Amino acid sequence: MEKVTHISITLFLLLTISAYSSFAQTPESVYEVFIQCLTQHTANSSSSTQIKNIVFAQTNPSFTSVLQNYIRNSRFNTTSTSKPLIIVTPLQESHVQGAVICAKNMSIQIKIRSGGHDYEGVSYISNEPFIILDLFNLRNISVNLEQETAVVQTGAILGEVYYKIWENSKVHGFPGGACHTVGIGGTISSGGYGNLLRKYGLSVDRVIDAQIVDSEGKILDRKSMGEDLFWAIRGGGGSSFGVVISYTVKLVSVPKTVTVFRVMKTLEENATDLVVQWQQVAPTTDDRVFMRLLLQPRPKNVLVSVVALFLGEADEVVSIMEKEFPQLGLKKEDCNETSWIGSVIWWDNGEAFKNGAKPQTLLDRNLNSARFQKRKSDYVQKPISKEDLELLWKKMIELGTIGLVFNPYGGKMAEISSDATPFPHRAGNLFKVQYSVSWDDPSEDAEQKYTDQAKSLYDFMSPFVSQNPRSAYLNYRDLDIGINHFGRNSFEEGQVYGLKYFNNNFDRLVKIKTKVDPNNYFRNEQSIPVKM
Repeated sequence: MEKVTHISITLFLLLTISAYSSFAQTPESVYEVFIQCLTQHTANSSSSTQIKNIVFAQTNPSFTSVLQNYIRNSRFNTTSTSKPLIIVTPLQESHVQGAVICAKNMSIQIKIRSGGHDYEGVSYISNEPFIILDLFNLRNISVNLEQETAVVQTGAILGEVYYKIWENSKVHGFPGGACHTVGIGGTISSGGYGNLLRKYGLSVDRVIDAQIVDSEGKILDRKSMGEDLFWAIRGGGGSSFGVVISYTVKLVSVPKTVTVFRVMKTLEENATDLVVQWQQVAPTTDDRVFMRLLLQPRPKNVLVSVVALFLGEADEVVSIMEKEFPQLGLKKEDCNETSWIGSVIWWDNGEAFKNGAKPQTLLDRNLNSARFQKRKSDYVQKPISKEDLELLWKKMIELGTIGLVFNPYGGKMAEISSDATPFPHRAGNLFKVQYSVSWDDPSEDAEQKYTDQAKSLYDFMSPFVSQNPRSAYLNYRDLDIGINHFGRNSFEEGQVYGLKYFNNNFDRLVKIKTKVDPNNYFRNEQSIPVKM
């Protein structure tokens, strides 16, 4: 009798979905059919009440807050921004499996959100009917010090990962980003860089296993997914291939005492000569040193800041800088000695560090705290001359708002082969450039003004950056790339942005995508295309 009942329910759902697909996909009808389907597919592990508590219809009073909590760019938080038909917030793996199966059966696009630091909103907006699979509840972190590993669910933020490691050990860390609210899922699946990259490489270089839900709703680990797919989701954008549930990563060793410092100079204080020398030193110095360069326009001036982490004590880094980087003029009083977790707080929020912030501050997700912003990226392979830097200052002062961030490469980063992971930008690159502008005016005129300024500076930098292709960083998602006469989501357009993000690794990613998701179910505005 139970078997007959089960078959009857399954047949009913299939007929319902089939009938549903022939009608308009209204939010109300999507919600009802999806609830029925998800309840059926998680019947052994979830009650119908639990299912209703994790699926948010547009009429649910919590829908707006759930949607906006992890929007980190206000450009995609307006009344005209496309909204999902429903939001699904899984509490367990079976919910992810069911959500994929049900959304696919209903022929509805699924967008996968992990943290929400997505600069162009491709994880939570679309030009077709869609649902959001928001992983923020899947944030468990399990640390194994004996094996020096951690299993991290992809809904965790970097701050939670760092805090959990610190709770277990004061001499271990992980090479992730400097902003604590970034989601670990997006960080790792697209590369993941931070101030430990010169010593230990990227986040993806430390991944030894993973779990992913494929387009059939199956959970696969490294062994069952195979080495090709495992390679692809370590830098190729996990959401092109499925829903990554967790990564298993190797931790790294950090000394009990590390040193951080910030040195600022204006053009009158020989900042130009400092930048010339920084280009020579930052990518080649002791691999325990990471020195980020911030370039910020001021009225008739440019403020240049060197922001650094050294895996050791202040006396040693001062000695290294005196020999290799005299233009910096580093003194011991410029330095702060702290623990690795202290350096994480300092990089994330210098004022909080100064005021004695505790590691617990890294657990604050800063919900619904977006500003309007635009980001772009480049790679520099030859030093920019002093004369060209002076032209750059003139352009930045003229525009008035666009800042640049230079992130040095070299060290361990450059020793790893460019095809070891999909992330290709290793040996041969001196530093990565981020173009950064933020604003508060919600008007369309303001958006046009600031995005045009970003494009203007990007165009100006053309002679000084990588060529054929002019490369870009996937985690600094930029939808300006690939906009031409090709249709959106076409293979031809995919080649345009794919070659910039992945260089020679793009073709392998296309082959893997075509094999594991031939119907291109997992897609977004800049996903890996299929080629039949």
